[in-house]
Amino acid sequence: MVPKITALAITYNEEENVERYFESLSFADEIIFVDSQSTDKTIEIAERLGVKVIQRKFDDFSNQRNFAIEQASHDWILFFDLDEIISKDLELEIKSIVQKPDDKVAFYIRRKFYFMSKLIRYGGWQNDKAIRLFNKQHCQYNGNLVHELVQSTGKTGVLKNKLHHYSYKNFDNYNDKLNLYSKLQAENLFFLKQKPNLYHFFIRPTYRFLWQYIFRLGILDGKTGFILAYIHSFSVFKRYLQLWMMYRKIE
Repeated sequence: MVPKITALAITYNEEENVERYFESLSFADEIIFVDSQSTDKTIEIAERLGVKVIQRKFDDFSNQRNFAIEQASHDWILFFDLDEIISKDLELEIKSIVQKPDDKVAFYIRRKFYFMSKLIRYGGWQNDKAIRLFNKQHCQYNGNLVHELVQSTGKTGVLKNKLHHYSYKNFDNYNDKLNLYSKLQAENLFFLKQKPNLYHFFIRPTYRFLWQYIFRLGILDGKTGFILAYIHSFSVFKRYLQLWMMYRKIE
């Protein structure tokens, strides 16, 4: 008997990506969106295509994803974001691996990252991978920050084929994402009672820029590499600025 697959996604105002995502994941036996009260046509388009949509107010990424896992009818889960696209070769590999996973319960998938219509080859993105296929009986998400991780009680593997990650819609959209991530990270630091100082405002952002642009060779991606390094370093600055503002409110 061929194992069935549930494709999951958490969504918020993704109307531009819904149809492309659906076409990419149409081989799954069911598709479920856990939506954070979208104000565009995300829900309308998804339901027209036959996607099951469940509304849940967003609190943090791990809770949102773990809630989605609970809604799945099948053990094998594909958890892609709507800006991640599966190639036909990756689809065939996924179908094959769930039939014979050996002793593995989760699989990393390498990602090709695109920014401003350009494939980014350096800056750390060349090593980007994440668990996107797993058995829900052995895995859950852990951590309430931006880069929540799949925690597995079994062995993991790595698939051969890569997915395409189109994170960039436009500059404002990408910047809004980074602002959200900075806010969530600041809230966590506030909870941990960490107070910002000059090191956080000046050294941390500078290090982030140099790490991405120089040490991880982002300079080889030209002006796009510079823009990426700059906005990511600025998001580090924003994290501690937001943290500082939180402390100002209680003083």
